[in-house]
Amino acid sequence: MPSFSVPGATIDMEFSDEHGHPVVQLHGLTSSRKRDRILDLDLGRGLSGTRLLRYDARGHGRSTGRQVAEDYQWPNLADDLLRILDQWFPGEQVHGVGPSMGSATLLHAAIKDPGRFSSFTLMVPPTAWETRAAKADEYRFGADLVEKFGVEAMMTAGQDVAPPPARSGLPVTLPDVTPELLPWALRGAAMSNLPDPEQIASIGVRTSILAWTDDPGHPVSTALRLTELMPNASLRVARTPAEVDRWPSILMDDVDRISRQATAY
Repeated sequence: MPSFSVPGATIDMEFSDEHGHPVVQLHGLTSSRKRDRILDLDLGRGLSGTRLLRYDARGHGRSTGRQVAEDYQWPNLADDLLRILDQWFPGEQVHGVGPSMGSATLLHAAIKDPGRFSSFTLMVPPTAWETRAAKADEYRFGADLVEKFGVEAMMTAGQDVAPPPARSGLPVTLPDVTPELLPWALRGAAMSNLPDPEQIASIGVRTSILAWTDDPGHPVSTALRLTELMPNASLRVARTPAEVDRWPSILMDDVDRISRQATAY
């Protein structure tokens, strides 16, 4: 598989070239391409007729990283993304898709380079603004647990939290981040937030926002606020696994729509 060097890391990726509109797919915190497939969050699995680039964020999956919390802050992950797009899709607008940290990375990248993206499919956006502080405390606590007692201690601490109804029946998976890097990835997330609402409101590309209910780490309140702020955003909220199973078809529709009106970057 191809790889790409960014400051402080080597990014592992895979590319499917079916000569269509360029699409980049990201994943969430502690996940990876491989883990997202297990968790049924690989929306690009049924996508055809595109040039689809998937990659593992620094420190995740098969990508390397450093024990530096600032490396994993969302604006820095957005810089990684923009470097990757300049290499793989120079001069083109790209459709971006990803859950949680992936959606946050895409939004930061859109602020940094407003013309780079044609459209988005943003999945389960994370806590932001007024809901972020409590989640940041959880990440810092988790980082300390991993350093002192190992990954299993962090998993045990969270085992009493019921999954959202839309995620019932999925297997339990470990973070796809090495124990040496996991505390630093968590601390980087704790230092991060979505862009300011005024900046979000400047993102005018067509955007599908996909959320699910009863998940404090990915509250519907964030998805609703993004939908209110972004002038061309629409929201769908899943309450059952069957509704999440329809998300790949939403991505297909999003990409098909934009591919018919693609413009040069």
